[in-house]
Amino acid sequence: MPPLPIIVPMLNANEPEARLVVIHLADGQPVNKGDLLFTIETTKATEDIESPDTGFFRRLAHQGDTLAVGDTLGFITLSADEVLPQAVSDTTTRGAQQSSTAGDEPGLRITKAARALAQSVDIDFSTLPTDRLVTESFLRELVGKARPTRAEMPTSSAMFIYGAGGHAKAVMEMAQANGSFRIAGIIDDNPDLTGNSVLGIPVLGTRLMLPQLLEQGIRLAANGVGGIININIRVLLFELMAGYGFSFPILRHPRATIEPSAQVYDGVQVFANAYVGSSSVLREKCMVNTGAIVSHDCEIGSYSHIAPGAMLAGHVHVGEKALVGMGVTTAIGITIGNGARVGNGAILLANVPERAIVPAGKVWMV
Repeated sequence: MPPLPIIVPMLNANEPEARLVVIHLADGQPVNKGDLLFTIETTKATEDIESPDTGFFRRLAHQGDTLAVGDTLGFITLSADEVLPQAVSDTTTRGAQQSSTAGDEPGLRITKAARALAQSVDIDFSTLPTDRLVTESFLRELVGKARPTRAEMPTSSAMFIYGAGGHAKAVMEMAQANGSFRIAGIIDDNPDLTGNSVLGIPVLGTRLMLPQLLEQGIRLAANGVGGIININIRVLLFELMAGYGFSFPILRHPRATIEPSAQVYDGVQVFANAYVGSSSVLREKCMVNTGAIVSHDCEIGSYSHIAPGAMLAGHVHVGEKALVGMGVTTAIGITIGNGARVGNGAILLANVPERAIVPAGKVWMV
């Protein structure tokens, strides 16, 4: 039996291309009929592609490729080392030939989706590379690297909120109270919420709307998922939005106090009545929630969450992706390790190791 090709299906009659977002198996791995192989997406649909037969999975396309309908993603073969057909050995190039009509720049190979994105953000086509296929994902990365610094951002900018739950409501009202942002809408992965509104702000749709927001010129995003149960969900959403090229401005409630000598990085959220002391450092995308106190010379790691009412003494170091619960108090100078979880009301008198769990109300003296 010759190798059985797995091709890009038509997901939408108006979109002849799809982006390969996930490859679920390693090349050469045995598979059964019905096993999940690929996940592809367009601006309006996402689809999982299953194995059409039992055999060995042979990957041809690469994660992040933008491919034309009919291009070959891979094969199911009888052996792990079977020679693949040469005629379709470069699907991305063939997709570029089908989707690119870049006559305005000699040698430029660009997909239709990438061309539309480039036009929407006013990229000069003459600055794009001609030694590679220019895909939508490549442009998103390019836009992300070229995004303006905080000093260059306009005083009033359109942004969207990811999430429609309780924490998202607090983020929405903080952004509105800040006065520097116009909230264009909400993205939430529950499709039943689409068309509804939260605090008067419309729910635009699921993550499939993100490319359309880019096309509308929206470049700013705020993460409205607190991650109190699983902080990794919050991290993954930041990574998802960053992958599309969105930026994350600092959100500071007008009733929060941040001393002038403190350093605050992109994506940080500081809620009402919180205090950030002198020479403290808030690393990117961390959060100091309502009424929390971060005393002088503290450092809060990326993505970490200091919950409402927590009180950190001076010189406390909190690692990345940690959770310090409501009402926690600490001794001066301790360290809370990466990924640690400190339960509500705990009293920390000693360092907390990485990924340790401190039960609520416990006096930690280890």
